[in-house]
Amino acid sequence: MDAYFLDWANLLLRWVHVITAIAWIGSSFYFVFLDNNLIRPNSPDLLEKGVDGAMWAVHGGGFYNPQKYMVAPKKIHTKLHWFYWESYSTWLSGFALFTVLYLWNAGTFLIDKSLMDWSSAQAICAALAFLVVFWFIYDVISRAFGFRQNGELIVGASMFVVIAFAAWLACHLFAGRAAFLLVGAMIATAMSANVFFWIIPGQRKVVAAMTSGVAMDPKELAMHGKRGKQRSVHNTYFTLPVIFAMLSNHYSFLYTHEKHWVILVMMMLSGALIRQFFVQRHGYHLGRAKNPWPFAVAGVVVLVGVIVWMRPAPSASDTSSSKAAPVSYAQVQQVFAQRCYSCHGEQVQMKNVRFDSPEGVKQHAIGIYQQAVVLRQMPMNNATGITEEERLLIKRWFEGGAALK
Repeated sequence: MDAYFLDWANLLLRWVHVITAIAWIGSSFYFVFLDNNLIRPNSPDLLEKGVDGAMWAVHGGGFYNPQKYMVAPKKIHTKLHWFYWESYSTWLSGFALFTVLYLWNAGTFLIDKSLMDWSSAQAICAALAFLVVFWFIYDVISRAFGFRQNGELIVGASMFVVIAFAAWLACHLFAGRAAFLLVGAMIATAMSANVFFWIIPGQRKVVAAMTSGVAMDPKELAMHGKRGKQRSVHNTYFTLPVIFAMLSNHYSFLYTHEKHWVILVMMMLSGALIRQFFVQRHGYHLGRAKNPWPFAVAGVVVLVGVIVWMRPAPSASDTSSSKAAPVSYAQVQQVFAQRCYSCHGEQVQMKNVRFDSPEGVKQHAIGIYQQAVVLRQMPMNNATGITEEERLLIKRWFEGGAALK
């Protein structure tokens, strides 16, 4: 019964997390779009109000006229909307999901004893350290170099090195699926921390100075705006790498590969390059940025290169399997008994699934084939040590008609 409610918690938290992530990333993309499309107006009344950029847009049968003020407007006439709950809700729901799925079941999902034979408490502490330490390193580098000449290039290169090392380390400490997700969660934590520690506090100080009437150093006000813009731009480059890391745990051919950490780093790099293309594309049309197409081409080249590099070589066993003798139920039942009954037998029924009877196997035959052969996700982290020969045996049994006698 506990597993049943845990599954529901997993589903509902995942649902909330996806919804809030869509809201957060959508608003982030929209404001980056605005920054690259707002044009300084010529109208005296707008200039007098302090409008630095404006545009007209049409959507849903209505016309919109977004305007951007440098530092702050002289007066806000309507309710001021703050964009921060999207970020906080995404992180909170994501961390809750990570806790329910990975930390609560660390021995099953987080630990791969063939990599690191440690206790659940040790693995949990190490995983949480990834979130905290990455934020600290990223924040120090951004503050130290972000506003220097070529500072953003230094920050970007430094972050690539740090993320590559973190990916390598995570993939050598944790189960592959958990390692990929942990690297994504590490970056996502920095994104939300940017909002919590820098973007919103800076905006609150600007609004407080504006509404209180107390004079404030213009340079300090401008710095809050510059730093908020800096961290917001960093967040938009992080989005596609994070989304890839979160989706990758559904595709075991990625995190079970011998060089899985290299795959993760290259795919994240591809996402960042493609995001750079979209960031610069609108500015290029307005003459504000260089041609962004090289970034798109570079991102696609990296992506295609990973696909070609990972392509499996033809297997002799695959070509000869169709000529081999049919596999009986008795043969695969021995594999199920040794590799599957510990989680799907009389004592334990993970996901309410049992394989210790012909009826149960018949009901879940396609799932067995998909999870053990196609996706190779089961047994989880190969905890029961299923062999390639046994996976091939299940493949031949299923493709031969999934006999139950």
